[in-house]
Amino acid sequence: MNIKKLKSSSIDFYSELKSLLSFDDIDNIEIIETTQRIVNDVRKFGDKALLDYSNKFDRLAAKHVVDLEVSQNDLQEALNRIPSETRSCLEISARRIREYHEKQKIESWSYKDKQGSTYGQKITAIDIVGLYVPGGKAAYPSSVLMNAIPAKVAGVKELVMVVPTPNGEKNDLVLAAAKLAGVDRVFTIGGAQAIAALAYGTETIPQVDKIVGPGNAYVAEAKRKVFGVVGIDMIAGPSEILIICDGKTDPDWIAMDLFSQAEHDEMAQSILISTDEIFFDQVLNSMKILIKEMSRKSVIVTSLESRGIFILAKDLEDAANISNFIAPEHLELSVDDPENLVTKINHAGAIFMGRNTCEAVGDYCAGPNHVLPTSRTARFSSPLGVYDFQKRSSLIFLTAESASELGIVASVLANGEGLQAHAEAAKYRVIKNK
Repeated sequence: MNIKKLKSSSIDFYSELKSLLSFDDIDNIEIIETTQRIVNDVRKFGDKALLDYSNKFDRLAAKHVVDLEVSQNDLQEALNRIPSETRSCLEISARRIREYHEKQKIESWSYKDKQGSTYGQKITAIDIVGLYVPGGKAAYPSSVLMNAIPAKVAGVKELVMVVPTPNGEKNDLVLAAAKLAGVDRVFTIGGAQAIAALAYGTETIPQVDKIVGPGNAYVAEAKRKVFGVVGIDMIAGPSEILIICDGKTDPDWIAMDLFSQAEHDEMAQSILISTDEIFFDQVLNSMKILIKEMSRKSVIVTSLESRGIFILAKDLEDAANISNFIAPEHLELSVDDPENLVTKINHAGAIFMGRNTCEAVGDYCAGPNHVLPTSRTARFSSPLGVYDFQKRSSLIFLTAESASELGIVASVLANGEGLQAHAEAAKYRVIKNK
C-alpha cells in the first residue's frame, strides 16, 4: 500500500501538506445546472414537480405526494420489526446522545443596571426543522439520532424528515431511529427536490426554517442554493481522521482506525502523525494483513493511496501544531498523556483522547455529535449541537431615567452619522428639566 510520507523538518513541509489536504472541489457545471432546474421547478410547481422528480429518480409510481408520507404507526411498526439486540443498541445510543446534548442547552438571562433598566438575552427554539437522511443502499440510523435528538432537546416544535426510498424500499433501521428520536413527520422523498420542497414548501410538504443532514453532491448544492431562504447546518466535505500517536499503541488498532474513515469513500482522508518513524512500517504491515478482511477493500485502498498521509513530527508539540494547521474533523490522541496534549489543540471537530478511544464509537454511541466540520473548517466552526436549533433575541427594557441619559448619547452619535430621525427619536425620551 503506497501512502505518502512527509517530514515536518522539510523546508517546504507546510506548502506540500496544504496541497495534499485540498481536494478537487472545482464546480461541476452539470450538478449546478441540474440542481438549479430542480429547485426552480419545485419552487414554481410544488407537489407536481416534487412528485415527478421523485417518481423518476427513485423509480416510484406514487399518485400523490401524500402517499409518500410515513405514518407514526408505520414508524412504530418498523421499530417493532428490528431485532431486539439492534433495538436495544439504538435505544442506548439515543439515551447517551440525549444525555450529552441536554447539557448544551442555552438559557435566557438578564440583568439590571443602576437605573433599574433591564438588558438580556431571550433564547427560543427554531419552530420547524427539516432533516435530510441519505437513502438507497446505505442506511444511516445514527445520522437520524445525531440530527434529530439535539433538535428535540432544543425544543423544536416540528421536525420533518425526508429520506429517499429507491424502488420504494424503506429501511426499518432508519424509520425506527426516527421513532426513537421523536421525529414528527417523515416523507420518502430525496435529492435536490426534497431540499427545495423543505425550503419553499409545497401543498403537502411544510416550509421549514432550517435544513440539516448529509446528502450527495446534488443535495449539498441544493442546500447551498436555498441558504438564506432557510438556514442550513453546513456544506460537508469528505470525511477525515487525524491520529497523533507516540508509537506505543497497537499498530493493528491504528491501522483499523485509519481504515474506518477511508471506507467512507475514495475522497476520505486518513492521516497519521507520529514521532516514531519505525511505527509507520508497523502500521503499514498491519494494513497489509487487515485489508484482506475488509468488505470495502477497494474503497479503502483508493482512499489511502490517493489522500492518505504519514507525517513524521519532531515531537508531540510539533504534532499538535501540525494538527492545528490541518484542523481535522476527527482527531485521535493515541498517546500516554492525552490530557496534557489536548491543551495544545485549538482546532478539531471532535477529539478522541487516549488509546482506548476510537473514532468509530463516537460515530454511534458515545454521546457527542458526529456531525462535524470538515475541510479545515474546524478553524471557525463547531459540531452540530442544541445551539444550532436555538435562536437568541436581545432584550432592552429602559426606565425613563435610562432613556433620558442614553438618549443624549444616542442622539449625538446618530447626528454624527447623519441620521437625523434616529437622533430625534432618542431625544424625544430625554427628560427636559433634568
